[in-house]
Amino acid sequence: MAYQNFEDLEVWKRACAQSKEIYRLLEDWKRYSLKDQMERSGLSVPSNIAEGQERDSKGDFIRFLRIAKGSNGELRTQIHVATQLGFISPEKSRELLVESKEISAMLQGLIRAIESRL
Repeated sequence: MAYQNFEDLEVWKRACAQSKEIYRLLEDWKRYSLKDQMERSGLSVPSNIAEGQERDSKGDFIRFLRIAKGSNGELRTQIHVATQLGFISPEKSRELLVESKEISAMLQGLIRAIESRL
């Protein structure tokens, strides 16, 4: 796990792309409360990865990675609800959920890697 800063982390890059996808998908939505919550959850993932890494403490980094993982789970729940309400197509939902699960697994792997070096 060689990296200089959070911008080098593949999980951060993918979380940014996921957030951008959510913003684009919801651009014309009129469901403001769900839209706002999904945008916030999506943006929280890469933001917490960055904040944790910038704190220069392995313990803080792990804590913020766990927060990012939680926000990612929150986003996944919101995708399920939006799909059940018919706001997101089943095909798009599957795509978003697969990516979210992969990001979650990557976050867990990074947490384990950092913990093993404590």
